Amino acid sequence: MIKKKATDLTIVFAVASLVTIGIIMVFSASYTYSLVQYNDGLHYLKRMGMWTVLGSLGMFMASKIKYIVWKRWSKFILVVSLVALLLLFTPLGITVKGATRWLGVGPIRIMPSEIAKLGIIIYLAASIENKGEGIRNFFTGVLPYLVLGGVFFYLIDQHDFSTAIVVIAIMITMVFIGGMKISHFALLSGVVFSGIGYMLYQLVFVAERASYRTDRLMTFVDPWAYAQGDGYQIIQSLYALGAGGILGKGLGKSVQKHLYLPEAHNDFIFSIIGEELGFIGGLFVMLLFMLLIWKGIKIAMNAPDLFGTLVATGIVTMIAVQVIINIAVATSSMPVTGMPLPFISYGGSSLLIFMTAMGIMINISKYCDFTKGGTK
Repeated sequence: MIKKKATDLTIVFAVASLVTIGIIMVFSASYTYSLVQYNDGLHYLKRMGMWTVLGSLGMFMASKIKYIVWKRWSKFILVVSLVALLLLFTPLGITVKGATRWLGVGPIRIMPSEIAKLGIIIYLAASIENKGEGIRNFFTGVLPYLVLGGVFFYLIDQHDFSTAIVVIAIMITMVFIGGMKISHFALLSGVVFSGIGYMLYQLVFVAERASYRTDRLMTFVDPWAYAQGDGYQIIQSLYALGAGGILGKGLGKSVQKHLYLPEAHNDFIFSIIGEELGFIGGLFVMLLFMLLIWKGIKIAMNAPDLFGTLVATGIVTMIAVQVIINIAVATSSMPVTGMPLPFISYGGSSLLIFMTAMGIMINISKYCDFTKGGTK
């Protein structure tokens, strides 16, 4: 094992910058809505502050725990993740717009899928490393992950298509990096396409269960044809981005956040960033994500063992796919999915999990040998 190094300040800088931008923009984007809905303009700011403290604590603790410890607890973590998902079938599950994604106890809500994503990353990394050359055997290297792919179909059945996409992207990337044979990888990809087919079936033929999703798909094709209905949200998002221009209207000066753009503080916060901070502000946010992703790739390439490589790979994939989906939705490049922007959108469980994941990444970086040029 390489001698332990100091904390990677590049990751700390990128995460701190993104979270700070998130706090500022959540306050700006949610103020009017909070005032109307809760008679308290600081409602979301206070909750975001609380989750930031918890997330910072999670990140700090994870950065101090030797990353290999997670390997020993991988099965337990997976079980906890799956149990959390199954609890959605109980009275604790909260359904909003046809999708059951939240668990609620009083005023507290969490998204089990956020926990499941990190749980799957840790479990897959441990499982693949433990298999060694067995990853290239069909019965030991493919079948177990076909079973795990059941999580993908479960998420589709719960109408959480965006999370299903992230989970399958994580799985495919990790098993490929882990050394799965190309023929087996092709088979696994076939299962993925079957899942996509099932997703389309849910969209087209199960309208009574997912009509809101079908509407979203149609509004993606032509939002202006549904300007007073389901296309309203994406049109307001485009108005916000277009109004910002190069430099933006100025911090706090968004018009769309005044109840014109639904979910302005959440899934569409990038649109408010574009309106208030302009193209330059949006570009700066994307550059911070690119810095974080580049650093994660570098850590994955130089990790001291396969487990570290795979955990870093999974975390990078999780961040990259969510950023791409969120910004694509905000710019009307893909249908509305309900995917938050990591570190920035309002969402307690999302912020906590992402910051904890970055703590794990920091710990892996402490044992990397960056002098070997990314070769194992």
